[in-house]
Amino acid sequence: MSKHSIMRLAAALVAVSALGACAEDHGELISWMQEVRNTTQPIRTTVPEPKHFPPFRYAAEEEIDPFSRKKLAAAFERLLDSPRNGVAPDMQRAREILENFPLEQIQMVGHIRNTRTNAALLQVDNVVYQATVGSHAGQNHGRITSIKENEVVLTELVLDAAGDWTRRESSLRLQETQQ
Repeated sequence: MSKHSIMRLAAALVAVSALGACAEDHGELISWMQEVRNTTQPIRTTVPEPKHFPPFRYAAEEEIDPFSRKKLAAAFERLLDSPRNGVAPDMQRAREILENFPLEQIQMVGHIRNTRTNAALLQVDNVVYQATVGSHAGQNHGRITSIKENEVVLTELVLDAAGDWTRRESSLRLQETQQ
């Protein structure tokens, strides 16, 4: 017999004797459990009747769903139609070409002045446009209010945090060319 087989046989004998010891003490455990059952009183609480809620019938199928994008669009339209502080852009006005670009992309590259005209030369993507006082530029409803030799001043209309239109002054300065 090998050493490994002897070790297995010894482990099996220890396990069988341990299980035999557990089987002898079963009667004491059963009597303790019976005693606990006899002395412990069950907890008896009654569950209250459930509250009766009358059924609610939703009868506003024809109205706008409060969680839809339509409701948000309708609220935004009302906001645009009724300015609280009297300042609002004209949404019905035809947009000018320079209103398609952000003000950061527009550069002043020149100035033209004669007896009838005072105009700024504004460049976007290598195309030069002529703008006068009253012309619109930028995506924030900017209107040119003043043209000088080296600067164009605009008044923009932007929405503030409260949803009101406010005026903001911006300017475009003449870009110096390097030769």
